[in-house]
Amino acid sequence: MKIEIGKLIEIVDERNTDASINTFYGININKEFMPTVANTDGIDCKKYKVVRKNRFVFSGMQTGRDECIRIGLFTEDDPIIISPAYTTFEITRSDLVLNKYFFMRFLSKEMDRYGSFLSDSSIRSNLDWERFCEIEIDLPSIIVQKKYVDVYNSLLQNQKVYEKGLDDLKLTCDAYIENLRHDVTAVTIGDYIKESDERNTALKYDINAVKGITTEKQFIETKANMEDVKLNSYKIVNPKQFAYVADTSRRGDKMSMAFNDSENTYLVSSISTVFYTNGLLPEYLFLFFKRDEFNRYTRFHSWGSAREVFSFEDMKEVKIPIPDMTVQRAIVDIFYVYNERKAIVEKLKRQIKDICPILVRGAMEEEDDEG
Repeated sequence: MKIEIGKLIEIVDERNTDASINTFYGININKEFMPTVANTDGIDCKKYKVVRKNRFVFSGMQTGRDECIRIGLFTEDDPIIISPAYTTFEITRSDLVLNKYFFMRFLSKEMDRYGSFLSDSSIRSNLDWERFCEIEIDLPSIIVQKKYVDVYNSLLQNQKVYEKGLDDLKLTCDAYIENLRHDVTAVTIGDYIKESDERNTALKYDINAVKGITTEKQFIETKANMEDVKLNSYKIVNPKQFAYVADTSRRGDKMSMAFNDSENTYLVSSISTVFYTNGLLPEYLFLFFKRDEFNRYTRFHSWGSAREVFSFEDMKEVKIPIPDMTVQRAIVDIFYVYNERKAIVEKLKRQIKDICPILVRGAMEEEDDEG
């Protein structure tokens, strides 16, 4: 049976009028709910929309640019709030479609491409709500839907079990560091770090080596326009070296920093500061740089500057507990296990998303066979 989406759903515009909910979330291009990275201090949360269990969230913004229909199904028990810019809706024809089967229909590149195609008529490449509601989807019987949703649920359950183990490991790691902070006296890291100003003067490295630095403490492919840009002044970041942007303003109270844990050599803008460690495991130091406490510290100590800059001299004044190398390696090893398991979880998520179109196709084929 083919039916327009608009005949299956209804907008639900519940606001957080009593300000009882203060967990701010958004949706990423993977159709996952995630805590908002925006600064929510001073925001009137009463205007925000409430998302309860089994409620959908939709944003048609820049669907054409991202080639993604940004939609999410909230499945947790405790409600959250999202920006008023999102549209929240619920399934009204539960006799025709199950919540999760409806969501599974959007976990395919084919549907994302179709949404991108529909957004071409918009000036900003947005998928307007009216156009979204006009999309027709094929629906098998509820019995067939339930069969394939059960398979999807079992995959999600396996993922959650693995994530639970990941959370437990993270708690162990954090507790280890907290205990260390109490048992080992913190010292400034100035004697353990040295600035590097190695430039790409010989143009040994090309544009493929150029990286951007995020507030999530990662190197990424640069988003800057590199046309006609000369790379001879760019700074070299060798393996096991750090790079950060000293300007801390307009970054959501986070420092843009990254650690090169690869075997490749990177290039970063000349405005970045590059440094390396001596007598201190760089991976161990990076664990402290990734903590929220470090972000708050860098912002606080850069406010005194007209440009809100956290200089390398300021960096040298950062204090952390520095145990002997054996303890440093033990802590780093724990975090390596954590990161490996985290990578596996992300791989599981991608695999589940890739399997969903196969499940939908199987449901439709079974419906045709029974028909």
